[in-house]
Amino acid sequence: METKVIKLDYASPDPKLLGEAGAVLRRGGLVAFPTETVYGLGGDALNPQASRKIYEAKGRPSDNPLIVHIARKRDVYEIARDISPQGEKLMEAFWPGPLTLIFQKKDRVPPETTGGLSTVAVRMPRDPIAAAFIQASGGFVAAPSANVSGRPSTTTADHVLEDLKGRIEMILDGGQAVIGLESTIVDVSVETPVILRPGVITREMLEAVVGEISVDPALIQPDSDKKPKAPGMKYRHYAPRAELTIVEGSPEAVVREINRLTEKWEAQGEKVGILAAYESADKYPRGLVKGVGSRRQEAEIATHLYQVLREFDETEVTRIYSESFADARIGAAIMNRLLKAAGHRVIQV
Repeated sequence: METKVIKLDYASPDPKLLGEAGAVLRRGGLVAFPTETVYGLGGDALNPQASRKIYEAKGRPSDNPLIVHIARKRDVYEIARDISPQGEKLMEAFWPGPLTLIFQKKDRVPPETTGGLSTVAVRMPRDPIAAAFIQASGGFVAAPSANVSGRPSTTTADHVLEDLKGRIEMILDGGQAVIGLESTIVDVSVETPVILRPGVITREMLEAVVGEISVDPALIQPDSDKKPKAPGMKYRHYAPRAELTIVEGSPEAVVREINRLTEKWEAQGEKVGILAAYESADKYPRGLVKGVGSRRQEAEIATHLYQVLREFDETEVTRIYSESFADARIGAAIMNRLLKAAGHRVIQV
């Protein structure tokens, strides 16, 4: 299969090109497209065969639910039922934007899209290309991240092509994804809303709108045998090819331990990568050091995280050690992705 790449103007995407992409979805094909978070791999959410194609193209377990993307708030009522007052308030506050909400689903959403669950995950992205593409496609686009399952998510069209060339019909190139981490996911199908995946919309921001929010224990535990209710909860994700380990502790102790481990493995002939903040990157005399962003600008770390993990794949490193980024605001989201990428390998010093 030939994968066609179409470059679009972020501010004013060409309606004719978007119509061409929408036609691919309407006939059951797959199109990767940009959102403000990461690139998504889109198929018709109401077509069970299209959802099966998404799982096949990604190599994704079929019990890992897909997110349905919409472009108009009113469309949520076409696919979800029993929407709670908390759900209404969160939609009003954060849509369009990087927030996915989980509702009880209507029968028109096939089980292939929801991983067999009675709930459906819905998001309304604010990216103008994504919004226009969704409308051109019929209004309901199922889309996980546009990468091979388990690999770092894609934040550029080049990353998508690297993973999915020959597997999908089309890629819409809208430039670099602005946020770089997937959306926050909140289950509002239960009495007290639950965060199932952290993102740039934080617990504090959510609670300012609806009051008490709980956090699913699975976010801080290794993968379990439970059926995942949202993407990213059960399986290893975001992983580079080399073994990744996170080192946590005081800044001085972390630097000291990573330097010790780097010297140890280099003495045995291995090549070591180091993922560090800009502020400490020059403290590592050995290894292949990549700065991911400044600790004073967490959004910068989020934007660059997957890009840096993919850059390590272009090298010959066999091990990667990462500093911890468990700081305020979106540090929880960054660490959630790093822990998944590391398979929960953490060294405390």
